[in-house]
Amino acid sequence: MSTEPHLPPDRAAALPLPPMAFNAWGDPALATTLSDDVKGLLASLLEISGEPLTPPTQAEVRLVPSRLSGVHLKALAAIVGEEHISVRDGDRLPRAGGKSTPDLLRRRSTGEQEAPDAVVVPGTEEEVAQLLELCSRQRIAVVPFGGGTSVVGGLDPLRGEFAAVLSLDLRRFDALVSLDEVSGEAVLGAGLTGPRAEELLAERGFELGHYPQSFRYATIGGFAATRSSGQDSAGYGRFDDMVRGLRVITPAGVLDLGRGPASAAGPDLRQLFLGSEGVLGVITEVRVRVHPVPAVKRYEAWTFPDFATGAAALRAVRQQGTGPTVLRLSDETETAVNLAMTAKIGAPQAVSGCLAVTVFEGTDELTAARHELTRAVLRAHGGTSLGEEPARAWEHGRFSAPYLRDALLDHGALCETLETATSWAGLDRLKTAVTGALTEALGATGSTALVMCHISHVYETGASLYFTVVGAQRGDALAQWQQAKRAAGDAIMANAGTITHHHAVGADHRPWMGQEIGDLGAAVLRAVKGAVDPAGILNPGKLIP
Repeated sequence: MSTEPHLPPDRAAALPLPPMAFNAWGDPALATTLSDDVKGLLASLLEISGEPLTPPTQAEVRLVPSRLSGVHLKALAAIVGEEHISVRDGDRLPRAGGKSTPDLLRRRSTGEQEAPDAVVVPGTEEEVAQLLELCSRQRIAVVPFGGGTSVVGGLDPLRGEFAAVLSLDLRRFDALVSLDEVSGEAVLGAGLTGPRAEELLAERGFELGHYPQSFRYATIGGFAATRSSGQDSAGYGRFDDMVRGLRVITPAGVLDLGRGPASAAGPDLRQLFLGSEGVLGVITEVRVRVHPVPAVKRYEAWTFPDFATGAAALRAVRQQGTGPTVLRLSDETETAVNLAMTAKIGAPQAVSGCLAVTVFEGTDELTAARHELTRAVLRAHGGTSLGEEPARAWEHGRFSAPYLRDALLDHGALCETLETATSWAGLDRLKTAVTGALTEALGATGSTALVMCHISHVYETGASLYFTVVGAQRGDALAQWQQAKRAAGDAIMANAGTITHHHAVGADHRPWMGQEIGDLGAAVLRAVKGAVDPAGILNPGKLIP
């Protein structure tokens, strides 16, 4: 069992720990330190200087004591076994939230913090069902936990009207249950991480091909519960496009959804649980579409004179269906900042304009054909090739950006991301509105705002916009960001965007869900919630307005 030598024995972890640091993204061994050039940028652009702050250690963080009684704990242990339940701070703190900037700002506080009252780690669907039945009777809230990568408050241990709250860790649902090589379908346990799922599939010559920025730590169940979208979505689709079936344990019973590749047997109930964020049930298995491991990968980066020209080129590629696996475009600000911070995007042509990245996967013949077709479209729409290296450099570092965010926070910068999507016709208006809202909101707190944006996912009728915001922490950094987030969310809703394209709703986006789906839509969700979770114990305070 995992223990932490810097914590007293009665607070040290008794369960296997999530792989990420409690107060930062990812593996501490991969943490980023800021170069002198980056520190110079912070000083010149944001007037930030000085030595980095030292965040509190885990031993210095104080948690609200567990509210569970000995009777409760005995009943829970009777279901999962004493070795799979803990009320120790060392287990509760790593599951006290996700990895958004607000989450990490809270972890950096030495004030008393909320955390789940206990962590349970069931190993079978029967145990999950028994836990939900017990918690419904005892009025204990349950927050399903996968990799802990939520950036929208999806894991906040909100008790609401309940006596206590449990973190239900799905790490033991970690098997490749089956693989149908003829049909190209695999059944994966909800607790498998992205890398482990790909490792198991690769042993049989297959790949899922879902690579969000959270890939190294997020889980299959989390991908489904949040409608995740990976960086290879241009070629393989979003995660919900890959899902063929789900098994979901609810307080009212078990659902086994998805019978054929397509069906006209009424509304597709899978869609109720894809994106349900643990509010309607606990996903234990996901049946997904898989494909043979690609034989060939081809890379090419491009530069465009401005964002509008690049966006028109990406639209043409998508609407003509030339078939890249990865297709993305950074705006002028993001391109310039990336160039200033790393020499890897080093072609001289990338100094100005907007950088686009294309990647192609498949057989040698198909990738060559798709590459040539895409190249012709991009060139015809004003693109200039930069060759392979910038695209390969992007792929090499594509999971590392959150580590830079953490280092910026330590140096007094405020850094966060948000995303949305809209039609091609409305893309420029939405980008302008959100950039302006963030700049104005942070400016009102006394901070200059550096707002960067890229197109991360493309569709025939529109695209997503992914914003990265950097400012200087001024006073209460959490309140500062919340003010900026409110302004951005309001701008999104006023300019025909969706409040979230792939980060999900959680607690953070819930204030805008009434506008997103309307009063009747909210009533429909509440009716479904009442049917599958009559006591309302599952992940309260999230998703449903």
